[in-house]
Amino acid sequence: MTADNDPGSGSTGQVALSQSLERGLMILSAFADGGPLLGIADLARSVGLNRSTAYRYVATLAKLGYVQQDPDTRKYSLGPRVIDLGFAALASMEVTRVAMRHLQALSDETGCAASMAVLDGQDIVYVERCRSRRAGTMSMDLNLHVGSRLPAYCTSMGKVLLAYREPSTLRALLDRTDLARRGPKTITMREQLTSALARVRQTGIAISDEELAPGLRSIAAPVRDRTGHVVAAINVAVHLTTWTAAIESVVGRLEVPLRRTAAEISARLGYRSAN
Repeated sequence: MTADNDPGSGSTGQVALSQSLERGLMILSAFADGGPLLGIADLARSVGLNRSTAYRYVATLAKLGYVQQDPDTRKYSLGPRVIDLGFAALASMEVTRVAMRHLQALSDETGCAASMAVLDGQDIVYVERCRSRRAGTMSMDLNLHVGSRLPAYCTSMGKVLLAYREPSTLRALLDRTDLARRGPKTITMREQLTSALARVRQTGIAISDEELAPGLRSIAAPVRDRTGHVVAAINVAVHLTTWTAAIESVVGRLEVPLRRTAAEISARLGYRSAN
């Protein structure tokens, strides 16, 4: 018995693939490239189906909770089941499992929120976030959580992750990035950003001083896998309302425990420094 009634799913000595499943996944993937809100015509065009066929697949996905329809625009967005799967995938990542206790220890030691993120296109995606359990902490709840996305160019973790991309990959990412002003000190000139990324490669840390939002400061370091590739970044973040010292003082206090934690996580992933 075949998985469904699609052509080509009979027994031919090869693994039988489900065309229906493939099309359903293509529809879900269309939201990654086409935007968060798409109509039936958009989805049909994206996956190469006629409107009636696309509607059947979308209706099935909606019934199962993988997409949901906006009652006003009649367009569709990804539903809660996809979000649940995404969080499950993030939670199952080796780097997240390895990093969790180290990040919590870093947060408790510094009194600051500690986070880990990976690069997804021009954005970073938070895969772990810890708040200090210590009394009198300097962290501030910025409504960030696992799954939150932020532009890479104006965040400390994003600058780390961009800095270690191959030059051709970095150029392509920056070509697609709108360097819009997000905070009072956002870098909005490409030449200045590339210079900042070069400094990150030289020093091994990145700083965001009110580049994402007013008052928000953070310092980040790379996490490497056993091959030496930068697979994630970690940071500690503070706000001017809780720590008014100059940025040099903030970095001076946080850099050592941040670097140590990044090295510990990298070592757990199999990285062995040449030094």
